[in-house]
Amino acid sequence: MKSTPDLSTAAWRKSSYSDGGDNNCVEVADGYTNLVPVRDSKTPAARPLILAAVSWSVFVDGVKAGAAVHTFG
Repeated sequence: MKSTPDLSTAAWRKSSYSDGGDNNCVEVADGYTNLVPVRDSKTPAARPLILAAVSWSVFVDGVKAGAAVHTFG
């Protein structure tokens, strides 16, 4: 089982692709080797998604290329 990185001192930044609203943004934390923590700014206390850096890179490249993004909920 892999352990979750300590995010207590994480410096979260809003995605440049978010709509600019204070609480309607995707946030990421940099500085974790081979990992990218991702969270929803509406629920900062919730457990973030921890993605492999390569997976995050593929996702970002797809967004930049205009790939379809599906939302659920």
